[in-house]
Amino acid sequence: MQTYLVGGAVRDALLGLPVRERDWVVVGATPADLEGAGYRQVGRDFPVFLHPTTHEEYALARTERKTGPGYRGFVTEHSPEVTLEEDLRRRDLTINAMARDAGGALVDPYGGRRDLEARLLRHVSEAFAEDPVRILRVARFAARFAPLGFRVAPETLALMRAMVAAGETAALVPERVWQETARALAEPAPQAFLAVLHDCGALAVVYPELERLYGVPQPPRWHPEIDTGVHIGLVLEAAARLTPSPRVRFAALVHDLGKGTTPPAEWPKHVGHEERGARLIDALADRLRVPNDYRELALLVARHHGLCHRALELRASTVLELLEHCDALRRPERFTEFLLACEADLRGRAGFAERAYPQGEYLRAAHAAAQAVELGAAERAGLDGAAIGARLREKRLQALAALRAAQAP
Repeated sequence: MQTYLVGGAVRDALLGLPVRERDWVVVGATPADLEGAGYRQVGRDFPVFLHPTTHEEYALARTERKTGPGYRGFVTEHSPEVTLEEDLRRRDLTINAMARDAGGALVDPYGGRRDLEARLLRHVSEAFAEDPVRILRVARFAARFAPLGFRVAPETLALMRAMVAAGETAALVPERVWQETARALAEPAPQAFLAVLHDCGALAVVYPELERLYGVPQPPRWHPEIDTGVHIGLVLEAAARLTPSPRVRFAALVHDLGKGTTPPAEWPKHVGHEERGARLIDALADRLRVPNDYRELALLVARHHGLCHRALELRASTVLELLEHCDALRRPERFTEFLLACEADLRGRAGFAERAYPQGEYLRAAHAAAQAVELGAAERAGLDGAAIGARLREKRLQALAALRAAQAP
C-alpha cells in the first residue's frame, strides 16, 4: 500500500500559495486494508476514508467509465491494481493531476508542472469531454488564477466548445451550476468565469439572460464600452476590487439583465430595464435555487441602481423613499452592500475604473442622518403607533432636507 499527496495541495505548493486542504490517494489497497488501519469510510459513490488522526481524506485509486449522458453517467471502479497514473488521468486539468510520494518526490505524468510554468489550464485527456461540470470548473479555475496570468489552453477551449455544440452542457443540473458560480464569485477574478463561459458558448446554456447582453449597445456618453456584455464583465471586475462579498458580486453580475430584452428599435436607450431585469432575476433565482439573500440584494440593485446614481440630484423625500425601499434602517449591512454594487456599476465602464462615487458617500450620510432621528417621550405622548410612525418619518425628512441644504454648493 502506497499513499500519495495529490491535486490542489501539490499545485498550490508549487505556485507558492497557501495549501488550504490536503487530499491523498491510496494505491494497492482495499477498503478492508484501510478499515483495519483505523480509517473511517465516508464516501458514498466510491471509497473515501478519513485518517484516524488528521481526519484528512484518503481515496482509493480509481478509474471512471462513461456509461450515460451528463456528469452523473459514470461508473467508478477501484481495485489494488489501479495505478497512480490511471487515477491521475481521470482528473480535469494537468495542474491538478500531479502527486507527491511519501518521500516528497513529484509525480507528474501529464505535464502539470510545465503548464504551471506556462500559466495554462489544459485538460489531461480526451476523457475531459465526458463530464460537462468540467467546463464550469475550468471557468472557476480561471477566476482563481487569472491574476497570476493563467489562461485556458487553446485546445482545451476548443474541446469545451465541442462539448457545448454536442449538447453536453444541457445535462448540468441547476444546483451544480449555482454551486460552481457561487465559488467562482468568491475567487479573485470572477469576471474571468464569465469570460470563459462566454468564449466557449456555455454561457448561452447556463445563463442565457447574461449571454443576451453581448452585442446590445448602450449610450456612449455614459458607457464608452458600448456593449452591455462587456460592461457586465467590467462591473464584476470592479465589484471584485471593492469587496470580497459574493453577494455584492452576484448583484453586480445581474443588475442589467433587463437590457437584454429591450427592443432593438429602442437601442441604445433602455427605458424600463430596471423592472424587466428584476423579473428576470426572480426567474433565474427560481431556476438555479439561488439563496434568498443573494436574490434580495440583486433585486434591490436591479430596481434602484439608476436612482442611486442620481442621488445628488434627488429631493429629500425621494432619498427617504429609497432608504425605505431598501429597508436600510432595519438592514444597514445590506444597504452598504447595495451601495457597493451601485458603485461597481459606475466604475465598470471603459475609463471609469478610478472614478469617484460621491453618490455613495452622500447616501451613507443620508442613512446615518435618518437613523439618528429619535422621538422623545414628550413627542410620543398622546400618539398611537401610526401617528408615531408618521411623526418619525416627518423628522427624518427634515433631517434629510437639512443634509441636502448643507451639501448644496
